[in-house]
Amino acid sequence: MVKLFKHTFRFFSKSQTSIISAATVIMVAVLLSRVLGLVRDWLLATHFTPSQLGVYIAAFRIPNMIFELLVMGALSSAFIPVFTAHLDTKGKEAAFRMASSIITIGTLLFFIFSLPMVIFAKEISHILAPGFTEGEIVQMASFTQIMIVAQVFPLIIGNFFTGILQSFRNFLLPSIAPIVYNVGIILGIVFLSPYVGLYGPVLGVVLGAFLFAVIQIPIVFAHGYRYRFVFDTKDPGTREVGKLMFPRTVGLAVSQIDTTIDLVLSTLLGAASVTAFNFAQHLQQLPIGLFGASIAQATFPSLSSLHAKKDIETFKKIFLSSFHQILFLVVPLSAILIVLRFPVVRLVYGIRSLFDITTTFETSRTLAYFSISLFAQAIIHLLARSFYALHDSKTPLLVGAVSVLMNTALSIIFIKVYRWEVWALGLSASIASIVNMVFLLFLLDRKIGAFNRYELLMPTLKIFLSGIVTGVALYIPIKLFDQLVFDTTRTINLFLLTGISTVMGLSVYFFLAWFLEVPQVTILTRIAANIRHKRQDVLIDTSEEIVNDL
Repeated sequence: MVKLFKHTFRFFSKSQTSIISAATVIMVAVLLSRVLGLVRDWLLATHFTPSQLGVYIAAFRIPNMIFELLVMGALSSAFIPVFTAHLDTKGKEAAFRMASSIITIGTLLFFIFSLPMVIFAKEISHILAPGFTEGEIVQMASFTQIMIVAQVFPLIIGNFFTGILQSFRNFLLPSIAPIVYNVGIILGIVFLSPYVGLYGPVLGVVLGAFLFAVIQIPIVFAHGYRYRFVFDTKDPGTREVGKLMFPRTVGLAVSQIDTTIDLVLSTLLGAASVTAFNFAQHLQQLPIGLFGASIAQATFPSLSSLHAKKDIETFKKIFLSSFHQILFLVVPLSAILIVLRFPVVRLVYGIRSLFDITTTFETSRTLAYFSISLFAQAIIHLLARSFYALHDSKTPLLVGAVSVLMNTALSIIFIKVYRWEVWALGLSASIASIVNMVFLLFLLDRKIGAFNRYELLMPTLKIFLSGIVTGVALYIPIKLFDQLVFDTTRTINLFLLTGISTVMGLSVYFFLAWFLEVPQVTILTRIAANIRHKRQDVLIDTSEEIVNDL
């Protein structure tokens, strides 16, 4: 038993030394987390009506805002590059001291921001959800207070643990932590909802947040970190984090306006529309989190290190490799979600649930409009982290602010002027995301001295051509099977229709990508060959080897 524990501990504490190995670890964990997230949503749909779920979802707005402003700005743009630089140049002791100071300051800011939100939760809920009834407002405020007090604090601590581990190139446990977060919510739904109703998943959120933080502590300790109370605003590392995170935090604050406007507008269409919008968003975030965020997250430490070494040429090659990997994996999934939107939503949310047909149609249509920009949303993760690796957090801020303002303006026009339904919020988000990606890519190209145009554009064009043909290959069989073969009112037939169409579409995509000699097909072929031969170093390629494939 002791030997098994030691082997398990060594497995989880092992560093992933290349982008492919790190990205693979993150992708597998993200896939499990997202699948559990869909299971969570399905369980919610089986226990509660779309209108009830709208209140539960709206209650996350304030806790999420506090969390993103305090953590996401610091972690993604500032903490990891500064902590990594400290490890490389000043050693563990200085890096750990800086980390303790940041955690102390972050905790203090959490209490400062949270107190008024807890006290005035009902008044704020009235502003955020003008379309809700008074009873729904009272329930939303209660949920909000619980989640602010008991959920956000452990998530803050847990995410800084994540930053420390990722700086040590340890991606496995931080990737598993979100899985146990979803497990906590699922436990709340299954075991508590029969007794306390919607408070079941709310308390599950609290349990999941604590599990998220606690599961990372052993490996953080194994790397030598021990929290000490340090409050040093004059420390150069702490100041550098503050300097880098300020523009990112401002950018996130602007994006919170956009997210909040989406909530306000969707509540005006009814609580069920809040559920349709968010469930569509959850589905489209699966490929973004699985491929966009995972590859960007795995690439980030390497890009930061290359910038520190002034090796811009390798920086460009690593970026282009990751850029095309993301596109290659996301584009076919975008085609699938656009063409197969209704059967996908029906299969995920509609089987033996309280998800009515009207909400199913609203969700599927919203999903299709979101999916138009899947490639852009995924690439933005990589582009933003590329700027952060260059210690430039202002450019993503400014471009993000413009895209947010565009999204907000379009959302208001579509809902208030044209009186379109909730799907219009997905359309406005897609337009803004594509604009955001294009401008960020243009500015990064100028900042690092221009990419090789052929290496940037030719694989991109081949991938999109393959994706367009895949969309046609998906559309034809689903129309034929739906009208001539399958009775899609039955779940098993719907599953077969979706499965057969997906396999045919993906087969066409991979064949075209192989025929057009898209470089990423070679990488997948190598991975498959390694798996077949059961090599111990499966998926452990160096970044340079991947670049050579291009």
